[in-house]
Amino acid sequence: MCGRYHVDDKMTGEIAGLIRQINRGQGQGLMKTTEGVAGEVCPGKAAPILSESNGSIQCVWQYWGFPGYREKQLIFNARCESALEKPLFRDCVRSRRVVIPAARFYEWNPGKEKNSFQRKDKSVLFMAGLSRRYEDGEHFVILTTAANMSMEPVHDRMPLILEREEIETWIWDGTKTEDILHKIPCLLERRSDYEQMSLF
Repeated sequence: MCGRYHVDDKMTGEIAGLIRQINRGQGQGLMKTTEGVAGEVCPGKAAPILSESNGSIQCVWQYWGFPGYREKQLIFNARCESALEKPLFRDCVRSRRVVIPAARFYEWNPGKEKNSFQRKDKSVLFMAGLSRRYEDGEHFVILTTAANMSMEPVHDRMPLILEREEIETWIWDGTKTEDILHKIPCLLERRSDYEQMSLF
């Protein structure tokens, strides 16, 4: 699962460059900056995400989590394996796919010890997500999949991490959605406060 992640000001330039590249130099003004939003993001909070609008990619703000059926319940993750079957997520998978940028995400092991995961080769990682409109605005969830080797020592689930070249495909190309839902994410670097840094 994924219940907390981190954004920082350093991401702004990389995301802006990515949007310009995807939009072929058009629509730069559509980006809403991530500047000044450094820190941990938890469910229920607004955060920057990448989504499609009028044929271009925008960086916009949405709330993390779909309102649940019970009062105060919040659904903030969706399992890749069942997203196409669940009524809450099915239509979103077909037409409301988004990408959530993060510097790193956090997970706690069975001993309640906090671990952070980030890419070794890039300053930003991109998580696949789904979006849905509610009365108070747009909300997103993060898709999770089975843990890879770098995640298994801590948890059996992890976010579905996209490569840079998969972002456009995930957002725009519905014919490749199922293939991406079944991909194995890249290996990540793990850091923790209770042991030396682990590299995978």
